[in-house]
Amino acid sequence: MTGTSATNAVNATNPGAVTVAGIDCGTNSIRLKISRVDANGYTDVLPRVLRVIRLGQDVDKTHRFADDALQRAYAAAGEFADLLAEHHVDGLRFVATSATRDAANREEFEDRIEGILGVRPEVIPGTEEARLSFLGATSVLGPEQDGTVPAPPYLVVDLGGGSTELVLGGDGVDAPADDVTAAFSMNIGSVRMTERHLLADPPTEEQIAEAVADIDEHIEEAFRTVPAERTGTIIGVSGTVTTMTALYMGLPEYNHSAVDGRRVPIADITAVNDRFLRMTREDRRAYKTIHPGRIDVVGGGALVWSRVLAKVAERANAARGEGTVTSYVASEHGLLDGIVLDYGRRLLAAR
Repeated sequence: MTGTSATNAVNATNPGAVTVAGIDCGTNSIRLKISRVDANGYTDVLPRVLRVIRLGQDVDKTHRFADDALQRAYAAAGEFADLLAEHHVDGLRFVATSATRDAANREEFEDRIEGILGVRPEVIPGTEEARLSFLGATSVLGPEQDGTVPAPPYLVVDLGGGSTELVLGGDGVDAPADDVTAAFSMNIGSVRMTERHLLADPPTEEQIAEAVADIDEHIEEAFRTVPAERTGTIIGVSGTVTTMTALYMGLPEYNHSAVDGRRVPIADITAVNDRFLRMTREDRRAYKTIHPGRIDVVGGGALVWSRVLAKVAERANAARGEGTVTSYVASEHGLLDGIVLDYGRRLLAAR
């Protein structure tokens, strides 16, 4: 996809800028963002548009995309194509993650998406997903409401439907704080844990215990690659993290600006996570803060989030002293932001 005269006219006042679109197609949702990227970062032209499509429905069990999941994805892609036609971008990057990596019939999906949007989905490995999530999360990191600056090294946790990435950055001394020093992608997420373990409504204690054992095993494997004991600040990105943060805050409806940058004590969010994990789906529907597409899987995501927080804090506090890590920072910026920023920079460098 190339720029049109409309785009070039917009960028004529800033020849060092490009207008790019990014699509992040995950296990549970698909998201579009259009941004203008220059040497200073990016400015949104069209803020994030999200549709919950549950592309990963039953993929953990069947290793194939379900027909109805594909139809939901194609409908969302058609909607995005209409939006892109209105904005005339210089380029589009479509990134697909965990569910697409695991699906045997992914070529069918890729062919159809290319027919709708004119670009072929780029199925990225977990390590690239981790790098882009870290880039997006740290690109806007700044002083908090009380003026304090989050302490490096940063551990970005991108908790998706099918996978969860742990990405550690430098300490700002021996390595730049915004450089990735270690990353690992775990095959655990809100959809995968729900479909694998949390089958009852509400889940039984036995199912929860089985899920905890599964999650903890993956976290310990990740820690062999990512030295979580070095963590200075945990940054949580993705729908699960921001949804649970909004529920902790008691928001009557979801509010992006209120959640973004909010620091939350680990002990407090763990209590909220436990409460919503053990709710029935019908009880969760009473909370307008939860997107309807997350009602049945948010408990599984909350459990993953609790275990990651507990394990990271345990490691960091044991290595660096109690009180080193007692909270996390919620971020509205992650993989999608990293996609547009990285792609825009590459287009600028090629000029």
